Amino acid sequence: MQPGASRAAFYYDLFSPEAYLAAERVLELLPGAEWVPVRAPDLPGADTLEGFRCQTDVEAFRDRIERVAARRGLQPLRWPDPFPSDTAHAMRVATYARQIGRAVAFSLAAFRQAFAAGRDLGESDTVLIAAAACELHPKAVAKGAAMASVARGLDEATALAAQRGVRDVPAVWLPDGRVFHGDAALDDACGALIA
Repeated sequence: MQPGASRAAFYYDLFSPEAYLAAERVLELLPGAEWVPVRAPDLPGADTLEGFRCQTDVEAFRDRIERVAARRGLQPLRWPDPFPSDTAHAMRVATYARQIGRAVAFSLAAFRQAFAAGRDLGESDTVLIAAAACELHPKAVAKGAAMASVARGLDEATALAAQRGVRDVPAVWLPDGRVFHGDAALDDACGALIA
């Protein structure tokens, strides 16, 4: 176990529909996990969802995500346009929300704005709607997202995730050093914690 690391960490980036699927289950499967926003493109081996070879690959990817969401009883997926969205600002807000103890509420609201409402998290209004859903004041959100300490916090969280072996999002890191990648691996992470 790493010094000071006493609970599991759920790593995510708000652009990722697979992270959205995982986020909808993390509270149930890993209720004590810390939610940690990271910049997935800065992780080794991350899929930024920009390298599809053709439209058929895009449609197959979307169909797979939509089927999983439907099987779990989630709202029908609505894809933001553009997809993937530029979530740089939203990720700073998620980091600010984490620093004030609101990461779960804000991140779930942002994921739902993106993938249940089909809104672009690259637009500040969409981010503010998500923030309002968890009672974060717009002025506090704007000020928090612009703080150097928030940008540094996102950098540090991403660097620590990579150091811990996180290659992509979603991922769950356990205090014993094991890392579980992908939405489907949440069940394995839960089983590992129970064992």
